[in-house]
Amino acid sequence: MPSPGSAQESAPESAPMSRRSKITPERAQELYGAVLELLRESGYESLTMEGVAARTRCGKSTLYRQWGSKPELVVAALHGTRRMRLTNIDTGTLAGDLLAAARAIGEASGSDTPLMHALSHAALQSPELLCALREALILPEVAAIDAMVRRGQERGEIAADLPGAAFVAAQLLGVMRARPLLEGRYADAAYLTGFTERAILPGLGLTAGPPES
Repeated sequence: MPSPGSAQESAPESAPMSRRSKITPERAQELYGAVLELLRESGYESLTMEGVAARTRCGKSTLYRQWGSKPELVVAALHGTRRMRLTNIDTGTLAGDLLAAARAIGEASGSDTPLMHALSHAALQSPELLCALREALILPEVAAIDAMVRRGQERGEIAADLPGAAFVAAQLLGVMRARPLLEGRYADAAYLTGFTERAILPGLGLTAGPPES
């Protein structure tokens, strides 16, 4: 016989779409922000609909009617807070673009890295959650960095067939994730800027200074 707790969890999940309450986009953003905040604080396993309801002063039944379950709410929060902070970077040079990207990624590492760590284990067990995590935090930045590299190739700053060009995004985003594990510290703006200047740019045949005339 199912426990009362499991019955309570399953009943709201079967609620029909037509019964969903109307939540304004502004209120949804508040809820999404609270979900991500709780994930950073305590991790995915400790996140509960009750906790989100308490943090946001929202009825638990409202959360269930709107999103159905914890995984659905987390996926919605990731999609709903997707950031495109690198897309507007265009300094006119590839080195300038990559250094600006390094600073932007580093400035957000204190919030992005705990979120990645909080969701990593659960995401490996849930294709939908993994997809949402990649689409919200990883793929937009990979696409933006790849676009910077293409612009550099089109301007003739680096060769179109330079083998290392394909790995720039992996280097920059990978070290952000790796530094906490290797050194116990976030890859902040100063660290990522230094990494870009000393590891990425030399591999592309570039320097951090102004382009040669």
